[in-house]
Parts: sequence; C-alpha cells; structure tokens
Amino acid sequence: MTVDKRSYTAGHFELLIDGLRSTAYLKSVDGGYVRQSLIDEPIGPHNARVKHTSTAEIEPFTVDFGLASANDILKWIQGSWNKSWVRRSGQISHADFNHYTTFEHHFYNALITETTFPALDGSSKDAAYLKLKFQPETVVVNKVDGKQIAGPVGQKQKMWTCSGFRLNLHKVKGLEYANKIESFTIKQGVKKFYTGGDRFPQIEPTKIEFPNITGTISAQYADGLLDWYQKSVVNGQKDFEAQTTGSLEFLSPTRDKVLFQINLFDVGLLHLGMVASTAKSDQIKRMKFELYVGRMDIDGNDGLGMEKSGT
Repeated sequence: MTVDKRSYTAGHFELLIDGLRSTAYLKSVDGGYVRQSLIDEPIGPHNARVKHTSTAEIEPFTVDFGLASANDILKWIQGSWNKSWVRRSGQISHADFNHYTTFEHHFYNALITETTFPALDGSSKDAAYLKLKFQPETVVVNKVDGKQIAGPVGQKQKMWTCSGFRLNLHKVKGLEYANKIESFTIKQGVKKFYTGGDRFPQIEPTKIEFPNITGTISAQYADGLLDWYQKSVVNGQKDFEAQTTGSLEFLSPTRDKVLFQINLFDVGLLHLGMVASTAKSDQIKRMKFELYVGRMDIDGNDGLGMEKSGT
C-alpha cells in the first residue's frame, strides 16, 4: 500500500487570544475537547442494559508557556485573582513540519481555573514555565490550510529560569536567601449551570483559593524566621500582629532585573523545622518553612498589557 499523506508534527503550534499572539514560547497544550455524559440503565431483571448519552461538557485546556511575550496572559491571570473576571476567546493553531496551519482549535468565553508556578531552585539551570488551565464555554475544531505560524523562539525563553527568584517579607529578615520554593497552584473555582435544552453548561466564577508557600533556607540566615516562629507559632501571637506582607520576585538570569513579581498579603507562619540531618553529610544545614497567604496579586514593573501578534 502506498502512503500518499505525511503525518503532522506534534511540536508546532501557537496560542492566540482575542486575535493576538499571546506567548512567544508555548511548550505544550492539551485538552479542550467535548466529552459526553453516559446514562446506563438496567432493564428489569435482565443482564442487558440501555446506554445513551445526555449532557456534554468541555474538557479544560492546559497550556505550559514561557514568559516571553506573555504579558497579556499575565494580565488575564491578574484579573482573575482580583475578581475582575474576563472571559477570553481565542484559538490554538496546529501546524505541519513547515509551520503552516493544519488545524485550528477555537475556544470562546473561557475563564481561568488554575495557575501553577514551577518549583524554584537556586541551583537549577532549567528554563521556567507557567502552567495555565482555563475552561471555555464553547469550542470549534476546523481543519484548514492556513498561514504560516511563527517559528521557534527558544532563545527568548532563556530570560526566565527556575533559579531566578527572591522572596521578601517585610517583618522577617533573611527570606531573600531562601534557596528553594516548591511549586504552588492558585485555583479559581467555576460553577457549571445547565439551562433549558442546552447540552453544554454556562460557567460562572466562584471562590479563589490561594495556596501555602513552602521552601527551604540555610540555617545560617534563619534568625529572622526563628524569631517569628517563637513569637507566632510557639507563643501564639495574635494573627494581626504576626502577619506581614511581602513579594516573590522573578528575576532575569543575571538577577539584576525583576521580570514580574507576586505581591503577598496577610502572610503568616504555619511551621518551621530543620530539614532531616544525616551523619557525615557535607550538605548545608537548612530549615524548611511553610507560609499561609491570604491574598496574592501579580505586579509587573513595566506594566502588563496586550502585545500584538508578530511583535
């Protein structure tokens, strides 16, 4: 049998939101397809069963993206955290080996449901990526012979690495020397409403959940943490006196520029302890801390806004 069609490559795609290219480096994309609900009913005492479908729902999209040209997505995330919800529409364009569009996966009226920040490690050399999950109300998939999408921009992505970060708390000295921050996810709840004869639900935003922040720091720089631990955890200092504000800064590889930061509000200490020690180990002795955060907000020094496609 002669094969006269070539398979499409899985590595060429781009994200557009409201007609504008939204990130210069999209690492991966998944989801966004329809799944039907199945009803399985018995027929009296018989083994035979009747199966049929009823309502349907759309799987959320999950994308991993780099920071290059991603200001519009950061602004979308910022609005979600501030309860200024914005429904966005756009498309994922899938391309062939020559970067010409073959499939377009359109989505409409999407809301963010999760934002995951990567694990940060001062000794890491890996590039950092944000993971975004968003829920659309409608999707359409088309096969097309379209225009050429942008080629790889891997060099631009090197502007953000897992080692470029700095944690600051206003009442606690020394946190800027934290060497690791574990991955954390901010979750935006959505409620699905089925109305009338519609097969697909309407979605409405509900509560937002800000996670705890867990990390480690050298015991040499933990004096401020130990003092905070004694006052707030051991002695039970009142919350309004023990809590503080701060920020988690994401830095350029040279650490001389803040790319953007997460402002932290109503921060308190839940736990502090020494990382397990091993006899005859040459590793630096470190302490592990866990912070609770009442609210987070994204702040960009150069402003967060839309960038036109192709820029």
